[in-house]
Amino acid sequence: MPDLTEEEYDALDEKWTNTTPKVGPNGTGFFARRKAALAAQAARSITVDSFTADYLLTKAIAAHKTPADIIGDMVQKEIAAAP
Repeated sequence: MPDLTEEEYDALDEKWTNTTPKVGPNGTGFFARRKAALAAQAARSITVDSFTADYLLTKAIAAHKTPADIIGDMVQKEIAAAP
């Protein structure tokens, strides 16, 4: 990354000093979106037996999905079926 000249530093400082960050209502601002994106990436690992792993992989390949998507679909169905 090239170093900036003194004038470029001053122009950048001027820009960010005079620019008010745009925030959005209801969690639509920069930090809220970033936090939501990071939370969506968070995952937990579980251990399953080889039969279950093979079943999930086979279903995922047949449906052109990931095993995580298959598990998610199964959980959604269980939640929807719960009284």
